[in-house]
Amino acid sequence: MATHLAAVVTGKAQPLEVQERQTPKPGPNEVLIEVKSVALNPIDWKVRDIGFAISHYPGVLGSDVGGVVLEAGSNVNAFKPGTRVLAFAPSFFAEGAPDYGAFQQRVIIPAINVTPIPDYLSFNEAATFPMALTTTWAGLEGAGVARDTSFSPSDKQGILIWGGSSSVGSVAVQVAKILGFTVYATASPKNHDYVKSLGASKVFDYKSSGVEDAIIKAAKEDGLTFQYGYDAAGARKSIETILRALKGSGTAHLASAIHLAPEDPSTEGIETKFVAASPDAETRAGQMSFYFNVWLKEKLEKREIVASPKIQLIEGGLQGINKAIDTIKAGVSATKLVVEI
Repeated sequence: MATHLAAVVTGKAQPLEVQERQTPKPGPNEVLIEVKSVALNPIDWKVRDIGFAISHYPGVLGSDVGGVVLEAGSNVNAFKPGTRVLAFAPSFFAEGAPDYGAFQQRVIIPAINVTPIPDYLSFNEAATFPMALTTTWAGLEGAGVARDTSFSPSDKQGILIWGGSSSVGSVAVQVAKILGFTVYATASPKNHDYVKSLGASKVFDYKSSGVEDAIIKAAKEDGLTFQYGYDAAGARKSIETILRALKGSGTAHLASAIHLAPEDPSTEGIETKFVAASPDAETRAGQMSFYFNVWLKEKLEKREIVASPKIQLIEGGLQGINKAIDTIKAGVSATKLVVEI
């Protein structure tokens, strides 16, 4: 039987070890992908170091893949062998089951989690999308934003994205702009022009002592109503203060990519929800199919969305995954860490 190399987690708080493992065959609705590039996300260090969302040892971590289809399941017609793709490896939902983690040379992924990539997009760029797009769309849908939302500037519908230069925030800015929102975002001053290039109308320095008042003032001058916010950086209280002032008479909705404690409920007039794809497998399948087989495929074909933020390449292949996890654990700014496999 064919084998390949994988960066394997052997136990909680243990460094990943490169090991040989048998290459699995895809099920009827799955594809086997030759991994060319992987991207890192904060959840990766939490799984490795504190055992979050993993029940399988040994296991394989990682979510973000750029690669080439090697084999397609019997029910899969959209992805033939040789197709260049990006894909969301479901290691989180599979609780670390080794066939489904990104950090290896071959990975099994449900076809609903896969998007063909155009020739202009590199594997490194492709790998920046999956987790950030899933987190963005799951948050927006959880906040009540419909998939067919299409505002015009005259609708004066604003959305506030806190952490606009982050991996998730930079994709959220782009998605919100495509949906027709007037996007306000926060970022460090050095990243303001970059976030504006992604679609933000105005960008504010989140470190400024008067940032809340500045956003409220600008929104009122622009005649905007803000019924939606997206927290990609951990600033819930500030966002709620702003939404309370700008939401009008209805309820505002805040999607939080930062974990919410059970004892920290929504405040009056503002519904706050933790960003998460549906726990129901059938509902989640519908979400993933829309995100990857429909929405992202179309936006990449039309060049309406770009890889973001800037890529920092970590050398070493599978041996470099531990360094990449350590780097993202220490903190990065306006950067997506990528490892070529």
